[in-house]
Order: sequence, then C-alpha cells, then structure tokens
Amino acid sequence: MSIMDILYTISTWALPWVLAVVIHEVAHAYVAYLLGDRAAKEDGRLSLNPLAHMDWVGTVLLPSSLLFLSAPFLVGWAKPVPINYGSLRHPNRDMGIIALAGPVANILLAILFLMIGKTGISFFEPASNMYYWFEANINNGVIFSLILAIFNLIPILPLDGGRVLLSLLPVELAVKYQRFEPYGMIILLLLIFMPQLWGINIVGWFITTLFPYLYNLVNFVAS
Repeated sequence: MSIMDILYTISTWALPWVLAVVIHEVAHAYVAYLLGDRAAKEDGRLSLNPLAHMDWVGTVLLPSSLLFLSAPFLVGWAKPVPINYGSLRHPNRDMGIIALAGPVANILLAILFLMIGKTGISFFEPASNMYYWFEANINNGVIFSLILAIFNLIPILPLDGGRVLLSLLPVELAVKYQRFEPYGMIILLLLIFMPQLWGINIVGWFITTLFPYLYNLVNFVAS
C-alpha cells in the first residue's frame, strides 16, 4: 500500500470517527450545562476542538489497534466529561439524562450524515476520486456514529448505558451496582479483545444485533 493509499484510508476513517466522538462528548457537556452544572463548560468541554476531548488510549490507541487487528467493529471513548453531581437540580435523574445525551447525539449525527450524503453526492462527478472519498466518509460517519451509540449503551459502568441503568435502579440496588465501577474498564477491555483471545465476541454480538434496527430507523428518518 502506497503512502497516498494510507493517507486516503486515514482520511476516510479518522475524520468521521473524530467527529462522532467529539459530538458525543459535547452533547454530554451541553446537557449537563442545561441542567445546571457548569463544570464541563468551565473545563472547555463545550468546544468542538477534538483535543479538548481526546483520550489517547480510548480515542486513538484502541480504535487503531482494532483497525490493525481487522476487528469486526471499531469502538473507543474520550476523556470523561466532568460532572459536579451537587450542581444538578435532580442529581439522580439528571445523571441518566446526561448519559443518554451522548448516544442520542450520535444517532442524530448518523441521520445528518445520511441527509448530507443523499444530497451532497450529486455535486461530485460519478466514479471520480472525490465521489468515492465523499461516499466513504458518509458511510463511515453513519457506521461509526451508530456503533458508538450502541457501544455506549452497554449497561456497564462507566459507559453511558451503565449511568442510565444506575439512575433507574432503586437506591439499594444502585449502591451495589456502583461498586463494580472501579472494575468497569477492565471488564470492557476483556470483552472487546475476547474475539482475539478466546474467540468469543459478546460486544460484537450486542452491536450487530442492534445495528440493523437502528440503521433502518435513521435511514427512514433521513428519507
């Protein structure tokens, strides 16, 4: 593969991936701000600058490793958005809403990608390099946005799905469930690399099960 081929591949993967991650994090920060917490705003997390959100392991190293290993899915995360629990008007409920904002933003972004793709593709000469570059970015933008939404809905702390579940549980169960949070990242990494280690793909099963339904939904809305 030539240098130009490598740069082309990076441009069609990195751009939509970074956009999906940034929009996800800004959504958390913005909803937290609307609900009375200024911590994320004061930390600069309302910015669209990728460097404000980048976690070198979750945003760069992990997805690059999965791409290198030809994994059937690409997942990752950014720096956690700082939340001042005491600033929220209804802390338990609001934490669930803030957590849900990220996946919802990714779903809306996937709809936007599809709408731009349906109208924008006509501006490029068919079968030209720019035509295929634009098409690849749109397709990857939709795929990455939906996968990021689904992955974050896995009910394991500290993922968004875990936060949503925590906000819905009765107090006694929530306290017990939260005790697993310090081990959450270890559990996630084991689940992500299980296909390469033991040939078991739980995360892939979760994503591929929900992806067609979610894709059909956003495609319907975008149409």
